[in-house]
Amino acid sequence: MKNDFNIIGILSLIMAMFIWASSFVALKIALVDIGPYSIIFLRMIFASLCFILFIKGFFKYTFVKKDIYYILLLGAFEPCIYFLFEAKALQYTSASQAGMVASLMPLITAMCAGFFLKEIISQKLIFGSLLAIIGVVVLSTNASSTALSPNPLLGNFLEFCAMVCGAGYTIVAKYLSYKFNAIFITAIQSFIGLIFFFPFFIYEMNTLEMNFTLDAMLWIAYLGVVVTLGGYGLYNYAISKIDASKVAVFINLIPVFTVCLAYIILDEVLSSSQILACIIILIGISISQMKYKKIKKKKFKF
Repeated sequence: MKNDFNIIGILSLIMAMFIWASSFVALKIALVDIGPYSIIFLRMIFASLCFILFIKGFFKYTFVKKDIYYILLLGAFEPCIYFLFEAKALQYTSASQAGMVASLMPLITAMCAGFFLKEIISQKLIFGSLLAIIGVVVLSTNASSTALSPNPLLGNFLEFCAMVCGAGYTIVAKYLSYKFNAIFITAIQSFIGLIFFFPFFIYEMNTLEMNFTLDAMLWIAYLGVVVTLGGYGLYNYAISKIDASKVAVFINLIPVFTVCLAYIILDEVLSSSQILACIIILIGISISQMKYKKIKKKKFKF
């Protein structure tokens, strides 16, 4: 049934969040050898190749002018602008901090849902949002520069901008899910990303010294096949079944998974003040996600 918290939707979201959390680690490792936008372009190649098998089924859809508009808007939010910010963010901040900043996405999505889906913006949401933002500021200002995270403040700000795009993507994907299935939505954003990032790839090939090592290419293949096909596929499936604001709550799992994976794979650690900031962020998010009434609606319109 649509918009129900069914077990398949919950499991799909949890798995999607784990896969997305791993993308911070994978991207961080690949950045050692290859330029940020070249990684995204190669990632889109791997993802697009996976969807060739489904192209025949895509011809069953009929499109109106409005559909094309929202499909392009979806691709603009993610992967285009989203990855422009995120790839650059991970050049300046650590994977674990980027994951914590990603926890703000539910708050941003809830604000968007309040405007587009006519959900009530409660005092708890406003207070929790402010508390979480304070936590992100504390996390960023107390971060020390390292060889792998030379400017955490800038990196975290860029990651925040990526989350704004992610919220926009969630709202538009919800609209498109009424007509198109999860596979088509995931495929079309991969094809759009492939075209968009091609000029960036050409530019970096001519300006950066890159090493296409086997290790880097395997991580990029992981980003393209597992993260794009698997992560976005599971997410888009879940969003076709569950309200956008409810789906966004599960984004809170990303920082938890990211910190664990960054500790295990990258040996990243957080200072006591940064751990406190993380706790503040999670408390703020928890407060903001407390139940509140919604205005009944049939469908939302842009």
